[in-house]
Amino acid sequence: MPRRYRATVEYDGTDFAGFQVQRRGLRTVQGELETALARLSDGVRQPVDGAGRTDAGVHAAGQVIGFTYAGRLDAEALEAALNGLLPPDIAIRGVRRTQPGFHPRRAARSREYRYTVWNGPRSPLRERQALGVRVPLDVAAMERAGQAFVGRHDFSAFGAVLEDRTPVRTVHAVRVRRQGMLVTIDVRADAFLRGMVRRMVAVLLEAGKGNMNEEEVRAALVARTPARRGAAAPARGLCLRRVVLGRRPGQE
Repeated sequence: MPRRYRATVEYDGTDFAGFQVQRRGLRTVQGELETALARLSDGVRQPVDGAGRTDAGVHAAGQVIGFTYAGRLDAEALEAALNGLLPPDIAIRGVRRTQPGFHPRRAARSREYRYTVWNGPRSPLRERQALGVRVPLDVAAMERAGQAFVGRHDFSAFGAVLEDRTPVRTVHAVRVRRQGMLVTIDVRADAFLRGMVRRMVAVLLEAGKGNMNEEEVRAALVARTPARRGAAAPARGLCLRRVVLGRRPGQE
């Protein structure tokens, strides 16, 4: 009998056209997972659902997926078999049975992204998964500006909005920290618009360079027109770190 499973997936998004399968046949994380799963299911292809539809070039350390499997392997053996079939830039862990109908996107209570900036000299290794910024960044100013995003707001100025969905999101926390030349920006929210974190980061970088302050960030948020003409930080610095599952306040 078909059984529903959940798992956590880590991937280096550099060579992927995003998580979600594309019609043009581009390489995607979902596509690789479904191909590996089909090889363990007598060629029968089943959809793999993700908690976050990361864009091209975006990484993940804690993406949560849900999928159906009807083969004979138990969860531990299934995890080992999938890792044996997946390419080097994807790994799966924590495979376990879950309730029928489980969908990680609907079950996600919150998601947390980290954007990493290398604020030092040119570094090919570090800048594979971080944005290199050569001018000094005022991390305290970035932290202050980031607090403008905290709370429930219309984020039309910071992300693409689908016609049938609301642009209102609740940002629980924004944290900017420096460790040596490494600057990290952590954003946790109930959900995100497409491109939202990268556009928020673009504005925070401007604050770090002294070109914006907290009041100007608040004004950009209220304006509901593309902030900084829709400028977005490059995808390579962004990583989906964690997905928290569970009911949101107000859900039945």
